Amino acid sequence: MENETHSPESIINNNLTGRDLEEFNRIHFGRRNNLEIKLKESSIAAAKEADFDVAAYAFPAKDEQTRPPRIVKVGIVQHSIAVPTDRPVNEQKKAIFNKVKKIIDVAGQEGVNIICFQELWNMPFAFCTREKQPWCEFAESAEDGPTTTFLRELAIKYAMVIVSSILERDEKHSDILWNTAVVISDTGNVIGKHRKNHIPRVGDFNESNYYMEGNTGHPVFATRYGKIAVNICFGRHHVLNWMMFGQNGAEIVFNPSATIAGEGGSEYMWNVEARNAAITNCYFTAAINRVGYEEFPNEFTSADGKPAHKDLGLFYGSSYFCGPDGVRCPGLSRTRDGLLIAAVDLNLNRQIKDRRCYYMTQRLDMYVNSLSKVLELDYKPQVVHENEKQF
Repeated sequence: MENETHSPESIINNNLTGRDLEEFNRIHFGRRNNLEIKLKESSIAAAKEADFDVAAYAFPAKDEQTRPPRIVKVGIVQHSIAVPTDRPVNEQKKAIFNKVKKIIDVAGQEGVNIICFQELWNMPFAFCTREKQPWCEFAESAEDGPTTTFLRELAIKYAMVIVSSILERDEKHSDILWNTAVVISDTGNVIGKHRKNHIPRVGDFNESNYYMEGNTGHPVFATRYGKIAVNICFGRHHVLNWMMFGQNGAEIVFNPSATIAGEGGSEYMWNVEARNAAITNCYFTAAINRVGYEEFPNEFTSADGKPAHKDLGLFYGSSYFCGPDGVRCPGLSRTRDGLLIAAVDLNLNRQIKDRRCYYMTQRLDMYVNSLSKVLELDYKPQVVHENEKQF
């Protein structure tokens, strides 16, 4: 990945200084100073030894007279796979565990309260291939599979809530597969799970060959540190999906993803969608993406007439946090593993709701009525033509 740009932020920092840099930060990020948090020397050293980036930023709220601050440390992790995809399934999974444990250990020593990984973090994103074997063998129980068992010990050790996106094998319902986010409490118990609501059928993303749309609705998980939700990958393109997590009371919504750069990719949208969701729903968002190229043993096509290939393209990382006021922090690298930490004051959510009145001024009654009409078989769009009476 030597020829890949490290990050958009690196381009700016290499070319702007002084007032120009402050003005860029103000206009792009929402504040002149990104409020970077000083990390422990031991964390920096551990990250260097394990070859991943680590950064931390603060998202403060104004002091209130009736409520103390509700500061929570949140972490997100992006990483590449650890061994080639032609290695045995258990070897691939174990290698990723070993890599990610080092990142979790740094998050633990930095006092992170809640951490979330990228989509299907414990395996290669093999759903482009349309092959059933060996990729279905990565599937496991959400409640007591090897990944959840591995993370439970770390959740207890660091009193950390962990959000883990896995390929779930539903053993109670005919062994079918789901794309599932498992929420593990700081006590080590599984609080619950959410299954991906929106399944892409775009280009190489042939995920409906493996699992279909989820059946868990829009759950919000009440953890010791706050109310969290998980909008899995393709759900970020659906505005109502984000909205329903807010209606159910989410304070932080994670978006674990696997999305690529290139002609058919989403990189130009990446910095917009989770940020828009934070603004319109008055909650914190965390956008998390994979890193690197993942080459598979057999070629596959995109049904676009172009040559067959063995990889999807670059998973461009660039994970970031955004506050309910639309202020965001610099993202992680496009090319390197990384841990991004945010110290967020959850009081900011209500402060922004009070200031901007989005929830007060929304018209759910009108939308419900309009949407019910859209679903009717004889629906006629509300289009007004010239010389036609509107009422």
